[in-house]
Amino acid sequence: MAENNTPIQFSYGGQAVIEGVMMRGAHKAAIAVRDPQGAIVIHEQPLNATLYRGRLARTPFLRGLVGLWDALGLGTRALMWSANVAVGEEGEEESKIFDGPLGFATLGVSLLFGIGIFFILPTAASTGIGNLLGLQDNPFLVNLIEGVIQLGILVAYVSLISLMPDVKRLFGYHGAEHKTINAYEAGAELTPEVVQKYPIEHPRCGTAFLLTVVLVSVLVFSLFGRPPFLILLLTRVICIPLIAGIAYELIRFTAKHMDHPLIRLIVIPNLAMQHLTTRQPDLGMIEVAIAAFKRVLVSEKMLDEKDAPPVSEPLTPTPAPTAGD
Repeated sequence: MAENNTPIQFSYGGQAVIEGVMMRGAHKAAIAVRDPQGAIVIHEQPLNATLYRGRLARTPFLRGLVGLWDALGLGTRALMWSANVAVGEEGEEESKIFDGPLGFATLGVSLLFGIGIFFILPTAASTGIGNLLGLQDNPFLVNLIEGVIQLGILVAYVSLISLMPDVKRLFGYHGAEHKTINAYEAGAELTPEVVQKYPIEHPRCGTAFLLTVVLVSVLVFSLFGRPPFLILLLTRVICIPLIAGIAYELIRFTAKHMDHPLIRLIVIPNLAMQHLTTRQPDLGMIEVAIAAFKRVLVSEKMLDEKDAPPVSEPLTPTPAPTAGD
C-alpha cells in the first residue's frame, strides 16, 4: 500500500522528545529517537482502548481529559525513554521503574508544581493587585489580570528555557512533528525534502491549547466572582478539568474549520504563540519525525509494514486487553 493521499478523520498528534519525536494514533504511539551513533531507534506503545477508542474518547468535554493524561503519562514516559536512548543508555529497567510508584509520584509532583505556578500563584497575585487598586467590585477585570499573569508566567518560563541548547533542539523536533502532520494532512509525500516545505504551526498544538486554557479560565472564573481567598483557590483547582475540556473542544472546533476566514482570524494568536516552542528543524529531525509517524500509520493500516522503518521492543510491557479491544 502506498502512503495515504486522502485526509482521514482521526486527528493524529504527538510531541517532541529528547532527540526525537513521539507520534500518536488511535491504537499505538511510536517514539523515534536519534541515538549517539546517528541511527534512528523506534519503540511502540499500545494505547488503552477505553481512553483512546472508547466512549470517553468520543464524549465532548470529557475527551479533553484524555489529552491531558496523554501529556502527563504517555508523554512523560516517552521523554524518559528518549533521554536514555539519546545518551546511549537504552534499556527497559528505567521504563519499568517509571511505570511503578516512582512514576506516579513524579507525575504527581509535576502536576502539583504546575498547578501552583500557573494557577495558584496568579490567583494570589491578582487578588493582591485587585485589593491594591480597589477592584473588588469588578471580578471580571481582576480575573483578566489573573489571566494576563498566567500568560506572562508561561511566556517567561518558555523564553528562559529556550535559551538552553538542548531545549532549542527539542523545539526543533517540535517543529518537525508539526511539519510532518501538516504534510500528511495535505496528502503530500512523506520525505524530508517535501515535509520541510510545510508550515511549522499546527492548529492542534499543545502550546495553542495552553493559550486557550488561559482565555477560557478568565471567562469561567468570572462566573464565580471573587469569593473568600481559600474558596477562590479551591475553585481554581476544581475547575481545571472543566477548563481543559472546554479548551480542548475549542481547539478541536477551530482545527476542523480552518478554511473559514473568521476562524483563521481567531486562531492567529494561537499560531503565533507556537513560535515560542517551535524552531525550524533540519532534514535529520524531520527524518526522525517521519519514521515515528510511519509506524503509527502502520498501526492504523494506512501503510504497509514494508514501507515503514523497523521497530524494536515496546516501551513498556503490552497491557492486557481491555473491553473493546
